[in-house]
Amino acid sequence: MTNHIAGKSIVITGAGGGFGRLVAQKAAALGAHVTCGDIDLAAAEATAALVTGAGGSALAVETDVRDLAAVKALVAAAIAAHGGIDVMINNAGIMPLAFFSDHEAAYPAWERCIDINIKGVLNGMVAAYDPMIAAGRGQIVNLSSIYGNFPVIGAAVYGASKSAVNFLSESLRVESRGKIKVTTIKPTGVPTTGLSGTVINPAAGVGIVAHNMPDFMDMVQQMGAGTFPAERLSPESIDYASLAPDHIADAVIHAINQPWGVSISEVTVRAAGDHFVL
Repeated sequence: MTNHIAGKSIVITGAGGGFGRLVAQKAAALGAHVTCGDIDLAAAEATAALVTGAGGSALAVETDVRDLAAVKALVAAAIAAHGGIDVMINNAGIMPLAFFSDHEAAYPAWERCIDINIKGVLNGMVAAYDPMIAAGRGQIVNLSSIYGNFPVIGAAVYGASKSAVNFLSESLRVESRGKIKVTTIKPTGVPTTGLSGTVINPAAGVGIVAHNMPDFMDMVQQMGAGTFPAERLSPESIDYASLAPDHIADAVIHAINQPWGVSISEVTVRAAGDHFVL
């Protein structure tokens, strides 16, 4: 495939780990100039060091996506360092799964989720909008989730936040057609990312796996113990059961590695043997 990423200026929020770090590394390996934003500056700097250590181009900027001025400063840093912004990847997010009955413990995390997952994505879109319109083209990639497809128990706030991301993305796509491409990425269950560490009540995962919850928890426990069948953890197997974060990062790379006139609007990636997630 022709390399359409080389030379592009790509800004990534939540780049200090998880999908964000993987995308930064993969994009830089293809010749992109990446600007890594994260509320944890040390983590962003670690990502940038991995990129530059491998011969790539990267810049780290401390960024709280809840603050529009901070996100505008992130974009400005990319423009100053790399001459513009071609792609804005709004990746930062948390997943505070919990039941309404957990509100005493969950409410602060729910408020933070609304600020990061909705306001943070909106801030990224707003910060990138004017420079992209002025340049005559650009692409915004927003990380959503299958939780945003329909309401389930245990994910009222998280699911609502990702549904909002879907609405924001599609609205901008329609409004800015021919000027800004918009891509929505919807990861399915990826147990090995740091996102699972933001869950408030693990039992709340029942909403998205329903009657498969016992099998799913058994798989997670076996993976933790190293006893899950190796063939079911191989992406070369048709019975691949648990998607690795790399495959989501590869989907992001695929979406941005397109000619300017080709827009991949929405991507959902599943493991072929995943029967857990509805």
